[in-house]
Amino acid sequence: MKRTSRITATSRRVALCAVVVLAATSASVAAADEAAGPFGVTAVVGATAESARVGALFAAGKAGSLSGNHFCTASVVHSRQRDLIVSAAHCIDGEGDATGLVFVPGYRDGQAPYGVWKVGKQYLPDGWAHGQDEDSDIAFAAVDELGGKRVEDVTGSNRFAAGVATGATAVTVTGYPNSREVPVSCTNKPVAHSATQQRIDCPEFTGGTSGSPWVNGDHEVVGVLGGHEQGGATPDVSYSVVLGREAAELYKDATGG
Repeated sequence: MKRTSRITATSRRVALCAVVVLAATSASVAAADEAAGPFGVTAVVGATAESARVGALFAAGKAGSLSGNHFCTASVVHSRQRDLIVSAAHCIDGEGDATGLVFVPGYRDGQAPYGVWKVGKQYLPDGWAHGQDEDSDIAFAAVDELGGKRVEDVTGSNRFAAGVATGATAVTVTGYPNSREVPVSCTNKPVAHSATQQRIDCPEFTGGTSGSPWVNGDHEVVGVLGGHEQGGATPDVSYSVVLGREAAELYKDATGG
């Protein structure tokens, strides 16, 4: 089931334990933010410099009433133009409404602490554009300037890193479940699902978390939640395309490199 939709039956089965899982201690949250563990624990993310780089996507028509209207996750990655976000292709392509999309970095409880940024030009890989291949479920988009500033100058960024071996290090996944108005985060070590897909075991990554960045300890995005089953059919197992040649070429196109 696509992660832009609410997961129903499976979510209900884990709902009773969700409160316990998400009530991790502040020490656990800090450790997860540093990609050092504890592994496989999902917790609410505090407002930090790192979490400011991750935001929620909304239909532009909802920009005046953010609370409860986000549907996917995206994050700021470094580019020469300092205006680039990365997400899943199924979040960028055809979502939103006739007015387009907006990106709200650091979104929390209906508030936009770093502004509401209009999503402009989109970059989709050929494999997605010509058949929605799950092995091509990644996309970039440029966001327009806001108040004369570019998004990376306001929030900072992570580096985009294609070609990193699956499971080389633990990663921290941060995203926005549709059912919550704050981001959650989990650290674990990815494993190979196939030659083109990687998976990670983290509880309660439900609808809305598609597009969540997988960030290693070097502040590199080495995965983006999506791909197989558009991110996963259960809330406890998530997928990402293995970021290889196609992802590298797409990033080059998006940055004009």
